[in-house]
Amino acid sequence: MINWMKYRVFYLVISLFFIGLGIFSLVSWGLKLGVDFTGGSILEYRIEGEYELDKISSSIEESGYEVSSIQKTGENSYIFKTSPLNQEEKTLLKESIEKTSKVQLNELRYESVGPSIGPELIKKTITAVVISASLILLWIAYQFKSFKFGLSAVIAMFHDSFILVGLFSLFGHLYGAEIDFMFVTAFLTILSFSVHDTIVVYDRIRESYKKFGGDIIELANSALTETMVRSINNSMTIIFMLLALMLLGGTTIKWFAVALLVGTISGTYSSPFVAVPILVSWEEIIKKIKK
Repeated sequence: MINWMKYRVFYLVISLFFIGLGIFSLVSWGLKLGVDFTGGSILEYRIEGEYELDKISSSIEESGYEVSSIQKTGENSYIFKTSPLNQEEKTLLKESIEKTSKVQLNELRYESVGPSIGPELIKKTITAVVISASLILLWIAYQFKSFKFGLSAVIAMFHDSFILVGLFSLFGHLYGAEIDFMFVTAFLTILSFSVHDTIVVYDRIRESYKKFGGDIIELANSALTETMVRSINNSMTIIFMLLALMLLGGTTIKWFAVALLVGTISGTYSSPFVAVPILVSWEEIIKKIKK
């Protein structure tokens, strides 16, 4: 049996590093909001001739329109996400780019959308997360007959969520990843994945305690040793699928797959190395207080 709990401080340092990185990124650069939040236009062009993307982007901004992101969709094909454009403005902008950059633009797609995720929907989403987290806490506490189990699981769940948001702030700064409706979907999806894996470990701790009794550290080490291979195998099947989706799925769902991938890896890590150490530390603190 491996003494997993011997390295609790090391697990804490890893978590604090990624959380600190996320806080730094959020404070420094914030989140890059997509058109689902801000509204705007999506222009996809195939460019013929010699061109420089920076020059084309500058031409759009010189015309008075903000470029939020540029994504490559194929050979010489790009999606430009800009501030809102009507049909006439889009035509004038295309002519302006061709004139200043000396290229030929073949329009592949044009969409003009308003913000589909408004303040009211964001408020409802936050409320739903708080309510679901509270219900998860109460349900786990009831099933395991201990409030400590429920709170430890919810802390690990929010640990995964915060790491995802923080890393996407960094990805937005470095690679132009945007927060859109697909990200919100991935964010809500990983909450359940994290708790699901945690419950498996907690259930093994409970069953071992009923059968053999013993110290919480021994029970935790035994439960992690018995479930670690199962958790890794289960997660790897999801990770392989998400990697394929990320690499081959195209730009439309690329960052959705990345969000799920980050959440899956973080959830696989947090169940044994965040939720269980919190539970063990809590039990030890209570024992010291009683003594």
